[in-house]
Amino acid sequence: MVKLFEPATFRGVELRNRIVVSPMGMYSAENGYVTPFHLVHYGQFAMGGAGLVYVEQTSVSRPGRITNGDPGLWEDGQIEGMAAIARGIKAHGAKAAIQINHGGRKSGQQRAFRGNGPLTDRDREMGEESWQARGPSDRPLGEGWPTPEPLTPDGLVGVRDAFVAACRRAVLAGFDVIELHMAHGYLLQSFLSPLANFRTDDYGGGLENRMRFPLEVARAVRAALPSATPLFVRISATDWIDGGWEIEDSVIFARELKALGVDLVDCSTGGNLVAGATNSNLKRGPAYQAPFAAQVKREAGIATGAVGMIRTPDLAEKLLQDGDADLIYLARQMLYDPYWARHAAEHFGLTGDFEDWPEQYGWWLAKWGGALRAAGETL
Repeated sequence: MVKLFEPATFRGVELRNRIVVSPMGMYSAENGYVTPFHLVHYGQFAMGGAGLVYVEQTSVSRPGRITNGDPGLWEDGQIEGMAAIARGIKAHGAKAAIQINHGGRKSGQQRAFRGNGPLTDRDREMGEESWQARGPSDRPLGEGWPTPEPLTPDGLVGVRDAFVAACRRAVLAGFDVIELHMAHGYLLQSFLSPLANFRTDDYGGGLENRMRFPLEVARAVRAALPSATPLFVRISATDWIDGGWEIEDSVIFARELKALGVDLVDCSTGGNLVAGATNSNLKRGPAYQAPFAAQVKREAGIATGAVGMIRTPDLAEKLLQDGDADLIYLARQMLYDPYWARHAAEHFGLTGDFEDWPEQYGWWLAKWGGALRAAGETL
């Protein structure tokens, strides 16, 4: 059997296949609330046949937003819009996931398609709100970036509780899977990395201390979630910077996450730039991050997701057959082709006359396909 289309079960949630639409920031929310854009954007992926569809990183607090366009779940009024998205995803056979995040020292920046850097005076003149970034230490992300305010012990408790509250709202909104964002230089990952964490208290220094706060958040969230709700965590398996977070650290961290009841580690990399540093070790290519998912899965004994330039069904299938990962995460490829999963099923010969497509589409496509075949052509 084609493993890409085998069901996968995590706690009380069964995915119809192992194809995941990775969380991708669209920066199109209004004052933390989702818009009609999001309903259409996420619904198309479920119609396209994916097994699990993620809603993009969603902020636990107003000042925890990365940009002015980030959605949030810091207040109850935001539940209704998110619930509509979750219902739309599940109406088409997919399961709905959401990624919960705090931007940390990356908070308060430009929307990606408007510069992707620190907010400028011109941005503020255009109505973009600015706020104080917070992080483990007072080290800025890089040259020209604002200096973050170090979180106090009381501030850490507040952030932890905000994660718990946002995750509870996500469950009320109907999401099947919750993911904590501990990657890409955002708050929780910045505690992990020695490139960002220069604290001298119990939350800084050696690996055990740097893991402490992210693990406290994971523990508190797991305790607050229903037992049947899977909890995933996205990590940056490496900073790609000498002296930064390394894959060996990720394996140790993944073991700790598993012990707390985390069900899968979603293995991305990078994102934690600092002044004067470069990603000199980074070499991008097809499935370039998959070896990290394989190593975490093998050495930590936890399910993993592979992500990063996985474009073809054959490559996705090979990663699963080789045991490198349990789920395949696709991002830009899904923007290019929201029906990638349907086309992958056709590629493997798992569908005939479009019978697995949405009924409203399949009938027309089959009728047209039959007419073309009769004329000696193909669809």
